[in-house]
Amino acid sequence: MTTAPVKPAAPPRLKAKQRPGDRIFSTATVAAGSLILVTLAAVTIFLIAQSIPAFTAEPGDLKGGAENFWAYVGPLVFGTIWAAFLALLIAVPLAIGIALFISHYAPRRLAQGLGYVIDLLAAVPSVVFGLWGITVLAPFVQPFWSTLVDLFGWFPLFAGPVSGTGRTILTVAIVLAVMILPIITALSREIFLQTPKLHEEAALALGATRWEMIRTAVLPFGRPGIVSASMLGLGRALGETMAVAMVLSPQVLISFALLQSTNPTTIAANIALNFPEAHGVGVNVLIATGLILFVITFAVNFIARAIVNRRKAFSGAN
Repeated sequence: MTTAPVKPAAPPRLKAKQRPGDRIFSTATVAAGSLILVTLAAVTIFLIAQSIPAFTAEPGDLKGGAENFWAYVGPLVFGTIWAAFLALLIAVPLAIGIALFISHYAPRRLAQGLGYVIDLLAAVPSVVFGLWGITVLAPFVQPFWSTLVDLFGWFPLFAGPVSGTGRTILTVAIVLAVMILPIITALSREIFLQTPKLHEEAALALGATRWEMIRTAVLPFGRPGIVSASMLGLGRALGETMAVAMVLSPQVLISFALLQSTNPTTIAANIALNFPEAHGVGVNVLIATGLILFVITFAVNFIARAIVNRRKAFSGAN
């Protein structure tokens, strides 16, 4: 009768002794992460609690003669999304071109200097962009807007009458595009620089030109990063306040015309312009519109985070 050999017992695992500094750092990080969640929850509860009276507000408590809250907030949501979409339409191609120039075309010294300028542009306060838009950009582009209306006034987007001051929704879109350009450019540049070198060298070895190499190797690799960078820039444009409030003379309406003097306003600008004079249920109405903007911005950033997580691990063929 044979017996199975007895396996030797595995040696006990040794646990590293945790130092006081490790415990302090671990506790601090958990507290910081919890503070973010607590703050977000507190803001959400505040917005919901203060918004409840607005959902049942009477027409007399709403500006513009709206029948109910949703009829009031509808044009504001349209103006917010419309202005941000136009800004994204202008900024994304420019940001991709600048990022590709910095990462694959410019000499190293020029690329470093241009990268610093792009990063510093993100630190300019929005009120400065608003002053630039109202004093410099609007008078400069007004003749171009007049020409567009004269040539393409038959198209609804460029229908007249043209604004005599140049302060239109398209002017605001240009200002917002300049504001979100550094965000999209910086993120796209970092994504392009992480393209596997073997992919680029293989494309060049097969006889591709530099542009063909970028089109076949760099852009497909960086597509998820471009999308996520664009979504983050869209989140910034959705919540912008001062630049829109300073450049536009807004009204609560829905209009796709880009060059007229009557333009839709955004939620953030509407709150900034009307909150000092609001009282009673009017304050709750403005807070409720802020809740709608909070939900829209949260959804945009959630989508951007989901896209980033899809390409969280990059190729190791660098």
